[in-house]
Amino acid sequence: MIKNLFKIFFIFLILPNFLFANNQFFQEGVDLYKNKQFNEAKFKFEQDIVFNPKSEMSYLYLSKIFKNFDKRDLEEKNLKTVILLNPENEEAIFNLAKLKLETSDYKKSKELNDRLSDLCKKFCDKSENLKKEIENLSKK
Repeated sequence: MIKNLFKIFFIFLILPNFLFANNQFFQEGVDLYKNKQFNEAKFKFEQDIVFNPKSEMSYLYLSKIFKNFDKRDLEEKNLKTVILLNPENEEAIFNLAKLKLETSDYKKSKELNDRLSDLCKKFCDKSENLKKEIENLSKK
């Protein structure tokens, strides 16, 4: 009986610190990202993912960091992970469509942009502009 009480007490003592630490990594990453300290921010987002493998926003920020580092393969990998975790993440779909357009994959870019148009809440204007850009570039 005392052992069970001790276990419960221990869990309630440790759990809040553990949860706070997880959230703290993400917030520190965001702050570092805003200050353009991309290497340090990358590390914090990776720490967040260790504790929370489904951290959609950490993967999204990592994709942005890899875009700054011009590492398209890692940018794409992280964007695809975001979309896997949340198929309706408009920013990730838009960024992946832009990436595909930059690599001249017009078909995939159009497909992603069409998907974005169907979901459209925040990125409606950007989706419409991207549609025009895809059309113009695919004619060349």
